[in-house]
Amino acid sequence: MKSLRYIDDVATLVLYEEKCIGCSLCTEVCPQGVFEMHMQRAEIVDFNACMECGACVKNCPVHAISVTPGVG
Repeated sequence: MKSLRYIDDVATLVLYEEKCIGCSLCTEVCPQGVFEMHMQRAEIVDFNACMECGACVKNCPVHAISVTPGVG
């Protein structure tokens, strides 16, 4: 979603790839399409689209994602 941007490189989103179990919940709940699955692991494909809503964090069963809403 290139049309919905705030300021590039300010989001607090972090993906701990080593913790990812490939459940794909982050790709399903992210309203901005920040994540995609590659080789059965989540990857951030559009970091600057993150609006820090926290949906990915709340749905990740292994705490492989962190974000501090309202900071970025």
